[in-house]
Amino acid sequence: MRAKGFVQLHRSLGIPSDYAAGRRLKPQREATRLVRIGRSPTGRVLRLTPAAAAAWRRMQAAAARDGVVLIAISGFRSVRRQTTIIREKLATGAPIGAILRLVAAPGFSEHHTGRALDIGSAGHLTLEEDFGRTREFRWLQRHAGRFGFRMSYPRGNPHRIGYEPWHWCWRKVRRKRRPDQGV
Repeated sequence: MRAKGFVQLHRSLGIPSDYAAGRRLKPQREATRLVRIGRSPTGRVLRLTPAAAAAWRRMQAAAARDGVVLIAISGFRSVRRQTTIIREKLATGAPIGAILRLVAAPGFSEHHTGRALDIGSAGHLTLEEDFGRTREFRWLQRHAGRFGFRMSYPRGNPHRIGYEPWHWCWRKVRRKRRPDQGV
């Protein structure tokens, strides 16, 4: 979707025109090459980009070796699906400002990239802040960076999106060059 299309879409949802600038958010390109990583607890097929999927599998296996079970709840989400989520919340009477504290506007969600995962555990299959008090979350805090994942929305993040201890996005792991490796 082109920028003009997002302007019209955002207007139809009641999203302020200064949303992106005010939240310091950049548009997120929708992934086109995705692989299946399994199903969500509700049965939805979950997909990520091939590199993010490989990193997820490595991280999930490492956690399992430590006795920690990480469960993928959500992965790739299209602009269309993001729009539907917001429309469903609006239909319940939720104000757009409250919705945008928990859900990124269509075109700005890291889920569009196919690199973002919502992660839970056996006792925490809904996206709630109390996941931040679990053993699984503590494992992610200590180890996710080794696999290229980082929590996108910690408390007080500059994007004014609520604390989301479950939302982790994969970035390429940049290996530090040792001084003895040369140029």
